[in-house]
Amino acid sequence: MEKTNSTINQNTENETSFEEFRELYEKTLSNIEEGNIVTGRIVKINPKEVLVDINYKSEGIIPIDEFPRIDEYKIGDEVEVFLESLEDEDGMMLLSKSKVDKSRNWERTIAKCNEGALIEGKIFKKVKGGFMVDIGVEAFLPASQVDIKHIPDMDAYVGKSFDFKILKINEERKNVVISRRELLEEERARERARLIAEINEGDLVKGIVKNITDFGAFIDLNGIDGLLHITDMTWGRISHPQEMLSIGNEVEVMVLKFDKNNARISLGLKQKSANPWDSVEAKYPVSSIVTGKVVNIMPYGAFVELEEGIEGLIHISEFSWTKRINHPSEVLNVGDSVEAMVLNIEKDKEKISLGIKQTEFNPWSVVEEKYPEGKRVTGTIRNITSYGAFVELEEGIDGLIHISDISWTKKINNPAEVLHKGDTVDSVVLSVDKENKKIALGIKQLKLDPWENIEEKYNIGDVVSGVVSKVAGFGIFVTLDDDLEGLIHATQLSETPPTKVEDVVKVGQEITAVVVKIDPTERKIALSVKELLQSQKREEEAVQKKKEKSTLKEYKKREASFESTSILSEQLDEVFKSSKKTDEKKAAKPATDETASDAQAGSDEE
Repeated sequence: MEKTNSTINQNTENETSFEEFRELYEKTLSNIEEGNIVTGRIVKINPKEVLVDINYKSEGIIPIDEFPRIDEYKIGDEVEVFLESLEDEDGMMLLSKSKVDKSRNWERTIAKCNEGALIEGKIFKKVKGGFMVDIGVEAFLPASQVDIKHIPDMDAYVGKSFDFKILKINEERKNVVISRRELLEEERARERARLIAEINEGDLVKGIVKNITDFGAFIDLNGIDGLLHITDMTWGRISHPQEMLSIGNEVEVMVLKFDKNNARISLGLKQKSANPWDSVEAKYPVSSIVTGKVVNIMPYGAFVELEEGIEGLIHISEFSWTKRINHPSEVLNVGDSVEAMVLNIEKDKEKISLGIKQTEFNPWSVVEEKYPEGKRVTGTIRNITSYGAFVELEEGIDGLIHISDISWTKKINNPAEVLHKGDTVDSVVLSVDKENKKIALGIKQLKLDPWENIEEKYNIGDVVSGVVSKVAGFGIFVTLDDDLEGLIHATQLSETPPTKVEDVVKVGQEITAVVVKIDPTERKIALSVKELLQSQKREEEAVQKKKEKSTLKEYKKREASFESTSILSEQLDEVFKSSKKTDEKKAAKPATDETASDAQAGSDEE
């Protein structure tokens, strides 16, 4: 009985201690609820996960990547964790350390920061519209707030640390918006104010190439922009600023001009070195032989670089003494090395005149000895213009036969009427101008001027014959002996002027006329067919009157004789009939050689 009671008492005591233990255990689980932060102890570290005991039925699992510095942890260390799930599909408890870290960081960040505060952070991820930055908590950096300049490569910012300004904190959503641009703009404004106060013309400053145009580059001096004009980049030649600069380049430049009121700065790069034109006269004296590189070719000449910043012009007229150069590219190309003589220097205008031909023998230096005045020469017609013909006497030596020196007598409107390109002609040297490289030639000087003794050859009233060489509306030109030319005006072609000259006379037709005027000064001879006809008529009338007088005289001697009277009457009838026929011959047409000859023959017969 006692034994039974003792057993019962022992069971009662065991039940009481179990209940107490259960109560104690349940008390330890009072804070273990999903969504709470609890303290646990690391019991195991695996390659992919960490097991943490939070005094629950089983250990919880935390991914190892939630421990950024896992080497700093060891088994037995206490850590705060967030209970996400008491039991997952596999019956395991899920814990999170990163959520606790984020929550604690948020609390610390909010405690020490507010909107407008400065904070350091590291850009760790690019997202839509900007970046995520670690400032203790994740903060959003909009792309527009990254920099004050255009960002060509967004990825280049990932992994870099900067100072930021907190723009907005949303505690409910636990997000922060930050800006780097505002800090840069504030710094830029301070630097701008400093530059305006301190910078002076002549100072050397550093800046970043911000933009490039055809006329120059804009340099950001960290607060104010300056213009570096293309003409101030180098003492040498460039076609575009991109040949020297690229956007983003850091350059040191000199302040040339500074308008503080309008904050405008003109910058120079070449001014950092001495101007090569300062010593150009000593380095390249006139008449010295220099060597340079052809850098540009224009229709009027070639530019040659003697050194960086020093260029000279070889004018097209200075290429050769003898060769005819139509374009410099016939002789030179860009990049060619050329030897030339310095002809002239204009230091103030930064100009050097060069010549290639001056390095060679000048054939014009002996032209006066080779082609003295009066010498008869032979050459080939190289070119014909409206004012004359150019004759090549030798390579590079041309003479000009002026239109007025082609003929003593012919009226020539264009040299092409009598001369042709490629013809070989003889001429006489009239003059030589060595300085201007000109030789005057003449063809007509090969023979005497027929006008010098014109009065010995022709007199007014002389009957002449010639060939029609030209027909014009106002008359015809007739070629006489010695290539002299006479003009028969339309009114002098006949007693009755024709309506159209060309209907009456043709080129090549022979014609006879009388000389009515000679003008040696103007070198003109006037002819007339009309005057010839009238002269012939007067001669015929004179002959007729002479016959009439003779007949009347005979009539008076024999007036007593009927027979004589009858005979004389018949003779008088013949005379009057002949006179009537002469009057009918007054035709309005020119007298050809045949007509004039017949008229003269009839006169002689009478």
